Amino acid sequence: MFIELHIIQNFAPSNLNRDDTGNPKDAEFGGVRRARISSQAIKRAIRREPIFAQTTGVPPALRTRWMTRRLSEKLMASGKAPDETERVARAFAAAFVGKMDKNAPDRTSVLLYLSDDEYAEIARALLDAWDAALEAAPTDGQSPDAKAEPYATLVKQWLKTTKGRTSAPDIALFGRMLADKPDLNLDAACQVAHAISTHRVEMDFDFFTAVDDLLTDEESGSGHMGMTPFNSATYYRYARLHWQQLVKNLGGDVGLAHRTLKGFLLAALRAIPTGKQNAFAALNPPDFVLAVVRTDGMAWSLANAFERPVRPDRDGGLVRPSIAALDAYWGRLIHVYGNQGIHPFALTVPETNGVLVHLQDTVQDNVEQWVQSVVGKLATKEA
Repeated sequence: MFIELHIIQNFAPSNLNRDDTGNPKDAEFGGVRRARISSQAIKRAIRREPIFAQTTGVPPALRTRWMTRRLSEKLMASGKAPDETERVARAFAAAFVGKMDKNAPDRTSVLLYLSDDEYAEIARALLDAWDAALEAAPTDGQSPDAKAEPYATLVKQWLKTTKGRTSAPDIALFGRMLADKPDLNLDAACQVAHAISTHRVEMDFDFFTAVDDLLTDEESGSGHMGMTPFNSATYYRYARLHWQQLVKNLGGDVGLAHRTLKGFLLAALRAIPTGKQNAFAALNPPDFVLAVVRTDGMAWSLANAFERPVRPDRDGGLVRPSIAALDAYWGRLIHVYGNQGIHPFALTVPETNGVLVHLQDTVQDNVEQWVQSVVGKLATKEA
């Protein structure tokens, strides 16, 4: 069973997701240059969106190389001395990843993605073996031994008990991978596509100057000059959530899986990458969202609705033509493949009379009704 999201979202001038040169990311599709927002940027915006944690009731997991900091905090909360917790945390981190950063001995050599509950579980295991752990922990100036006991055994035991599951909804959705610890790997329940503009896009540049406030009347010129690249585009976003994989990743906790789905739906509507927002404030919500509950085992990205780039309508807009193109392509797919096991629910801001043909009957009045319809249909199909 899959839940798919198809989103049309128009952004004012912005630079939401930059490449290595500082320019907005782009891609070629349908023979023309498109604006692009990477899936990584979208996923981070979703998992860090406050409504996601509020709905699931679980704080977001942490992706960090400073495992020692969070683990030391957990150990100190139990009353252990800071210098002791730092030594034990460093020893466990070294055993966990194999080696530490040579330039920062308290930092792991790779990013780790763990939930708050998982850090708490590790801390409890260390506290249960505290005397042995403290005795084996390196003193200042010593490098920790990744194979030292009891740390090697504690790591092995913890990985065994957590294999194939997590307590963090965002990890359950987007998965995790650590090459040196395959037992920690988790297949993502949610696939997220790079957002691409529905139309051809050219990049613009903003020439700016910064005024020096302490110039005298006899002095002139700016304190600083520069160029900021930006664009403006109507994007198509796509994501697919595998329901059974989500439940499996959460250790069979169906209740948490339902809250995770609801949180994902709400966060996907609100999530906007943070790049250059102080300069552009492109905080534009989606204009059209289509959620599809599918029991036919298939999945459809509707990106090919825009393989031929959309052109502005006679009034100059791109949102309504983009919605119309998606609706028309949906109709063609349904005509060819059929609609058995396919249950669509749309949400739209612009007036769509005359724009939607095949999806008009699926439009919900508001976000609350839309979420209830999607979650309710899923529950019906589960039963």
